[in-house]
Amino acid sequence: MPEPVTVRTARPDEYDLIGALTVEVYVHSGLVSPESSYVATLADAADRAAKTELLVADAGGEIAGAVAYCPPGSPYAELAAPDEAEFRMLAVLPKARGAGAGRALVTACVDRARTTGLRGLRLSTQPNMVDAHRLYERMGFARTPDRDWSPVPGLRLLTYALTW
Repeated sequence: MPEPVTVRTARPDEYDLIGALTVEVYVHSGLVSPESSYVATLADAADRAAKTELLVADAGGEIAGAVAYCPPGSPYAELAAPDEAEFRMLAVLPKARGAGAGRALVTACVDRARTTGLRGLRLSTQPNMVDAHRLYERMGFARTPDRDWSPVPGLRLLTYALTW
């Protein structure tokens, strides 16, 4: 039986592990090239923790995944309106997929946005992140193609939003 997943704020002593986990998920899953300059951003969990709310999915005392919740005003928020939050860099270890870690992390972001009186939550995702797209759609997020964008030439990001 899988361990129950709890979501909590990351601790400073976990930042290196979270950075390595995020790089592992993005690079080894073929989502980002190991030579990409984005790898340094993925590895820098301490910066994310200073500028977002860095959350982890804890499964039986082990970190199974992480996400950066970006409230309004966070420099990590790239497409959210002033009355919306955003989440970035959702990463769940392959061995923890299907056990609820990703859903728990996204739910924690939704809960934070709702309880602070925001009207929605947004995210950007790569076209090849098909499993994540299924999760978002099952959770009620809708595609917002009018907000799709390219942070760098040759990389198109798809966007989703959940509003209430």
